[in-house]
Amino acid sequence: MLQACHIHAMANLQVKNIPASMHQRLRRYARRRKCTIGEVVLSAVERELARTEWHERLAKRPITNLGISAASLLEEERRLRDAELS
Repeated sequence: MLQACHIHAMANLQVKNIPASMHQRLRRYARRRKCTIGEVVLSAVERELARTEWHERLAKRPITNLGISAASLLEEERRLRDAELS
């Protein structure tokens, strides 16, 4: 068979020992979103991989010293925003 025929082949993944209550929750979740359980699971795995990769990239960035805590800066910005909205 030609190599090109296998380019779009996808792997299969089987998840075993899913508790019945989780399976029911997955079914309801998928039904509400009009998709399959497989699509729900693939979406969740993709989000987790993206989140993990983001954390890995963030960990490689140099630490920035702001001279003041980020929490203090956020608190001040929120105070300013609230004052503008009042």
